[in-house]
Amino acid sequence: MTEREAEPQAPELPLAEVTARKRSRLSAVWIIPIIAAVLGGWIAVQKLLAEGPTIEISFASADGLEAGKTTVKYNGVDVGRIESLRVAPDRQRILASVQMAPAARDWLVDGTAFWVVSARIAAGGVSGLGTLLSGSYIGMQIGTGSERVRSFTALAVPPVVAANAPGRYFRLTAANLGSLDFGTPIYFRRLQVGQVASYRLDDDGRGLTIRVFVNAPYDRYVKNETRFWQASGLDVSLNADGLDVRTESLTSILIGGLAFDTPADNAAAEPAAADTTFELFDDQVSAMKAPERGSIRYVLHFDDSVRGLAVGAPMTFLGMPVGEVVSVRLDADRRKKDVSVRARVLVAAYPQRFLDVLADPQVLTGGSKAITPAMRHALLDGLVARGLRAQLQPGSLLTGQLYVALTYVPQAPKATIDWHSDPPVFPSVKGSFTDIEARLTSILAKVEALPFEGIGRDLQQSLATLAKTLQDVDALVKRWDGELTPELASTVAETRRTLAAAERTFAGAGKAVAPDSPLLAELQATVVEVRRAAQSIRVLADYLERHPEALLRGKSEETRE
Repeated sequence: MTEREAEPQAPELPLAEVTARKRSRLSAVWIIPIIAAVLGGWIAVQKLLAEGPTIEISFASADGLEAGKTTVKYNGVDVGRIESLRVAPDRQRILASVQMAPAARDWLVDGTAFWVVSARIAAGGVSGLGTLLSGSYIGMQIGTGSERVRSFTALAVPPVVAANAPGRYFRLTAANLGSLDFGTPIYFRRLQVGQVASYRLDDDGRGLTIRVFVNAPYDRYVKNETRFWQASGLDVSLNADGLDVRTESLTSILIGGLAFDTPADNAAAEPAAADTTFELFDDQVSAMKAPERGSIRYVLHFDDSVRGLAVGAPMTFLGMPVGEVVSVRLDADRRKKDVSVRARVLVAAYPQRFLDVLADPQVLTGGSKAITPAMRHALLDGLVARGLRAQLQPGSLLTGQLYVALTYVPQAPKATIDWHSDPPVFPSVKGSFTDIEARLTSILAKVEALPFEGIGRDLQQSLATLAKTLQDVDALVKRWDGELTPELASTVAETRRTLAAAERTFAGAGKAVAPDSPLLAELQATVVEVRRAAQSIRVLADYLERHPEALLRGKSEETRE
């Protein structure tokens, strides 16, 4: 047996196996923090949902705004509050961070508008008086868009028209704004039916575009042929037709306004579409003026003054309007070495107006609807041959405005229409007002040439003689008081009154008498008669003083001889 075999064998030991200890996924220690985190997140979400969205509004100025105090209101209900104010990076605007209410989440869409509400006086009236005590706030108008927006630019002025107001917008083109403003009322037959919504200057700077809103159901009265005009304040015009005063209402006098109407021929037309563009006229007369058809222009030459003749002045035929003045200028004509300058008036005649005032137009047209050029030439040539001329006449002595009158002038020099000229030249004569002015000037010149000093000296001498005679008569009457017959006393008293009246008459005579006028001759004859009367009275007084018995017995034969 060997030695290895003699040693005892050790038992085989089993191999140890490593087994990983299973641990629980969540320790009881973490349950409380997890629950706290979930509760905190839920509270934060609820707080965010309860606070609503935060938006940014850009303002031109923060005047009247205060962080943490100024609220946002929709129809008087608080729907937000300003949280903070800061200056924009470009330093041109003020940015306000506004916390909105949850209910306003769906209102923050494209078209929503914000503006500062404060005490304001405008054409639409007085608004925001309550802010004098409570302070300014931000007004809100919900838009009609669908896209959600979180950044807005505040309006400079409150919107005039509500977003969903029934009615339609229209556009007006004007040369100037006049007295219009946001909210200026619009009238139809003196009933307020709308207001001015906005206006802006055109890109070329030559005019403005005014956006107006007409409330339903009055918007259906706006047709394609409707005319808009300025109805602001009192429309006072002084022209050749006299004084004309127009106004829509007392409100329009104070704050201005617009008005519109449709000519009767187009009253049954279909309503105009929204955003249709119209021209804004200065007044109702020019707005409702019918468009002229087939105007024909003529040239008139005048040697007298045309001051007071303005563009647009009427041209009348026997008092009926048939045209208007287009321009007033000067025309120079050189003939040999002489140059003459006279007024050149361009007028537009409207044949249709002439036909409209005719009782029976067919007499001239022969059944035609219009006057042909041949008819017009023959008609005017015949009228001119009968003495028809163009004259400048005053429309009103108060305004000094002139107009062109086509009238028959008796014994007018022969003249014809120059049809070869372009435009034709119509014959004219001096106006009646010019003749009157020339005559008055001539009379005044003659009055200034009167020898007032010589006449005055003669009158003073005559009046002095009369005064002395009256004194003598008074003395004689006092001496014979009670001896004069009633007839003689009455005669003396009447003589005194006559002489006093003559004195007053002579004092004012000769102020407007021409040297060769009959009145001056009569005046001189009267002076001679007064002298004779004074001399006769003096002779009578002397005789009565020598022979007082003549008052009872008459003049004796001796004294008669």
